[in-house]
Parts: sequence; C-alpha cells; structure tokens
Amino acid sequence: MIYHLFEYLSSHFDFPGEGLFGYISFRASLTLLVSLLISMAFGGKLIKKLQKLQVGESVRDLGLEGQLEKAGTPTMGGLIILGAIIIPTLLFAKLDNIYTITMLVATVWLGVIGFIDDYIKVFKKNKEGLAGKFKVIGQVGVGVIVGSLLYFSDDVIVKEKVYFEDSPYTQEMYEDGESKKNYEWVEGKSTKTTIPFVKNNEFDYTWLLPDALKEYGWLIFIPMVIIIVTAVSNGANMTDGLDGLATGTSAIIGGTLAVFAYLSGNAIFADYLNIMYIPNAGELVIFISAFIGATIGFLWYNAYPAQVFMGDTGSLALGGIIAVFAIAIRKELLIPIFAVVFLAENLSVILQVGYFKYTKKKYGEGRRIFLMAPLHHHFQKKGIHEAKIVARFWIVAIMAAVLSIVTLKLR
Repeated sequence: MIYHLFEYLSSHFDFPGEGLFGYISFRASLTLLVSLLISMAFGGKLIKKLQKLQVGESVRDLGLEGQLEKAGTPTMGGLIILGAIIIPTLLFAKLDNIYTITMLVATVWLGVIGFIDDYIKVFKKNKEGLAGKFKVIGQVGVGVIVGSLLYFSDDVIVKEKVYFEDSPYTQEMYEDGESKKNYEWVEGKSTKTTIPFVKNNEFDYTWLLPDALKEYGWLIFIPMVIIIVTAVSNGANMTDGLDGLATGTSAIIGGTLAVFAYLSGNAIFADYLNIMYIPNAGELVIFISAFIGATIGFLWYNAYPAQVFMGDTGSLALGGIIAVFAIAIRKELLIPIFAVVFLAENLSVILQVGYFKYTKKKYGEGRRIFLMAPLHHHFQKKGIHEAKIVARFWIVAIMAAVLSIVTLKLR
C-alpha cells in the first residue's frame, strides 16, 4: 500500500524521496526491518494473551529429556509469523503483482489450515487435531489454486535465450570488428524448470506428455505443485519438534530463496549466469524479506528455552511458502538440497514406519531404523542436548544453502 501511495505521489507531485520505493533493495530492507519489529514487538503481547487463554501445549511422555517441562508452553505462535509476513508485504510490495498475490494466497490458506488444526487440539481437547484427510484436501486445494495461477496467468512469463549458432557456449560473435551477442531473449509462457549441476539446465515438464497433449502442460504442472507443496509443508511440520529448529531452518532457506529470486528477476544477472529471466519475479524479494524477518523475529521467543511454539499454524505455512516460492522462481528441483533438513525429517518418518511394517509382517515383530522418528528425536534419544541438535541442524542447513547457490555456476 505504501508502495502504491508513493507511486501515486511521484506521478502527481514532485515528492522528495519517492524514487527510493522503485528500488527492490530499499523496499526489501524496509520490509525485513518492519517484519522483525512486528514479530518482536507484538510477539510478547500475543504470548501473554495465549497464556491468559490457557492455550498451552499438551505433551505426550515419549521419554525425552526436558520434554515434560514444555507442557503448558503457549502454542499457536504461528500467528506471530503470519502477521509479520502479511502486514509488511501489504505495506511495501506491489499488490497487483501476480507473484505477490500467489504468495499471499498460499500463506493465508495454509495458515488457516494450521490454525484449524491447532484450534481443535487446544480448545476442543482433541490431540489428533484436524483429520488427516481434511488436511490433505486443504493442501491439495492450495496446490490447485497456486498451480492454476502460475500456469494460466498471462503475467507469468519467462525469457529464455535462443542462440543463433549451433554452439550455445560462445557468448559473442564478431562482425566487422564489432562484438554482437549470438542469442536473443525470447519471451513467452513456459513449463520449464531448472535442473541443478547440469549445463543448459532447463527441463520442460511437457516432455512427460505425449505429443498430442503437449499443449495441456497443466496436466503435469498442477499435480507437481500439489505434490511439492504437500511434501514440503509436511516436512516443515515434522521438523517443528525442538525449540527454534523449524524457525531457524526456515530463515536460512528464506535467505537462499531471496538470492534466487533477486537473480532470476534481474535481466543482467540472469544473462550473466545463463539462467531463465523471470520478469516481475524480483518483487518476490519483498515477500521473502518479510518471511526472513518474521522467522528471525519469532526466534526471539522460540529459541531454547522456548516461550512459545508456532504450532501447525506456523509450520504448515512455512513449508508451503517455501514450496510455492521455489516453484514460482523455477527452482523446485533444488528443494532437496536447500531444504535437506525438511527432507531428512520427512524421510526418517517414512523409512521408520515403512521398515516397522515390513519387519512386522515378515518376522512378526516390528523393528526400527532410528531410535525414534522424526530424526531430531533420534539424536535426543542418544543423549544429545536439544540446543546442540538445533545448532548442528542449522549448520547443515547453511551448508546446503551455500551448495544450492553454488549450483548457479557449478554445472
């Protein structure tokens, strides 16, 4: 809203400083700062309100050190994160930008699903929360909406390099002593995405369709969006088991996505790095700056020992945001790298359950791969303090983030 106000003032009046709001870097900095302030300033007030309403976490005794001490800690703190993302985005982002709209829709939708789940657990005293089938229906719904927006909107386009010569590796050709680019940017709709570590690293989803159905790329694209959103949101939900683990990991992932969005939305950097140029995607930097500020600000209260838990209100939204954002900037195939912590947590549960069922059927007795799943509980069972586990997982997340960014040149 503030962006549009300054845009109006600059077009009608000689208003000092209005040009600053045209710079993504300036608005991203403001967004990050305001998001931090909102989460830190209003977080304490919301925690007191939750304590007054007795919105406390109910804890099952799993035999983990320090677990029972967390009983009664306020939950549903994801409301702090949602507010710190949505409010600065509304203030500083271009609200007519398709990518901004898509991210806000995904954030609100998944936040509502998580809130309903937490509400049932806390106020209805039902530890199971929202039935799994309804949660999946909600995740499929947001996948359909996001996939449709990104596929059918005329504002979602990419610019790709089309070379004039056979070799795409010669960046210039010379005519009459003057240098000339041997390619041009071609703009249009595309279902292509980026494959890490591969030269000319673009993969078109329509390749999976027979020739007669090539024009119906949504048959592949939308189901792909549904699968990724569901997987990553559940991965974040699984990771949210130790103080600050999901929050800090999400902040690190957010920083990685900010780099990708800025480079993909900038024609000069996209040209230099030989990646797809996505017009208007630079605006996503504003949204992800709010995301980073919200998660870091929430750590003020969520770091060990936590004063508040985000609950499904926050964890489902964080995972979904990461998934949708990655898809929007055509970096979804990098998710297993930069979101490796979420992936490991998810896989640990899948492997544990699958192996237990297999061995029970084969030997009559279920066996386990890990001492406990998700993975962070395995290390707790080994006697490692949760603060150390969280710090080590953050280090892994940072290493994965660096590796992800390196893929821009390492092909």
